[in-house]
Amino acid sequence: MHKIHPTADVAINAQIGDGTTIWHYAQVREDCIVGENVNIGRGVYIGNGVHIGVNSKIQNYALLYEPAVLERGVFIGPGVILTNDEYPRAVNPDKSQKSGNDWNLVGVTIREGASIGAGSICIAPLEIGAWSLVAAGSTVTKNVPAFALVAGVPAKRMSWVGRAGIPLTDAGAGKFICPKTGANYLERDIDTLVEVD
Repeated sequence: MHKIHPTADVAINAQIGDGTTIWHYAQVREDCIVGENVNIGRGVYIGNGVHIGVNSKIQNYALLYEPAVLERGVFIGPGVILTNDEYPRAVNPDKSQKSGNDWNLVGVTIREGASIGAGSICIAPLEIGAWSLVAAGSTVTKNVPAFALVAGVPAKRMSWVGRAGIPLTDAGAGKFICPKTGANYLERDIDTLVEVD
């Protein structure tokens, strides 16, 4: 069973998972697939055919334009925007108004456990790696590696984070430790961090 506020606008053919809550004035468009136990906040817009994985949280007034894909356990902060037009124009070169046929949709893919901080903008096409963290107010213009903490305009990697979302402690020789969980990570190269036993 899911809970949809009476002011929310949910397309009849959107698939909404059990335990999902959709709050005031949110709009979920046609052909969306929303997994179980997802929380969709007030005023959120989710475009046609967007996929949202189980246990994700979409905070107030986020705009997720198609064809975005969010894997399980993704956090989207308030006011986040996922774009879908690499070269936006309202009109064609001949000044005629653009239609759907004049538009090449590109999307943002967010991998499992990743978090996008409040007010960030993700410029498609790009991929946000698993368990990465985009700091609030960032503008992401290129792919983000798994476990990376990125910040700024444009966003750049500042450090590594673990599954807990806390910056990892550098133990030397490419080894990193999560100060909260004690989990160990290994830096394989400048853009690759992996969890190890």
